[in-house]
Parts: sequence; structure tokens; C-alpha cells
Amino acid sequence: MPQRDQEIALLRGELEMLMNERQSILRVVGASAALIASLDSKRLPVGAVEAADMVATSINCLSEETLQDALSAVNAEIEEDLPAA
Repeated sequence: MPQRDQEIALLRGELEMLMNERQSILRVVGASAALIASLDSKRLPVGAVEAADMVATSINCLSEETLQDALSAVNAEIEEDLPAA
């Protein structure tokens, strides 16, 4: 049994490390999403637009749930565009 207990402890440690890493990644993604959402692409240099597009494309590949988790990790909300009146 001690061998099994040791394996369980190692797995528990790995899982905790992965969950902490996930939280860090969610914070980076959430902050990136909030930044991208606030940019005016017409005012950015071409290189910055290309980089922002790459980040936005990657963010758009996330599931809705993961994106919401990322935004929640940084207490951010992305406002939806309202139709012009």
C-alpha cells in the first residue's frame, strides 16, 4: 500500500500543478482577449495588426466556456457591439 499511496500523492501533486498552470494561462488569455477587444485596428501599425489578428484567431478557437473562464480569471467582460442607431 505505501507504493500506491506514493503514486496517488505524485498524481495529486501533478494535478495541482496542472490546475495552477491552467489558471495562469487563463489569466493570460483573458487579459489578451480584453486587450484585443479594446484595440482600434485602424490606428495600429501593420505589424501590430497582424499580431493582434493572430492572437484573436487563437482566442476564437477556444470554446465559449474556456473563454468565459479566461475572462473571469481577470474580471473582464467583453461588450458586444451594439447596432448603429
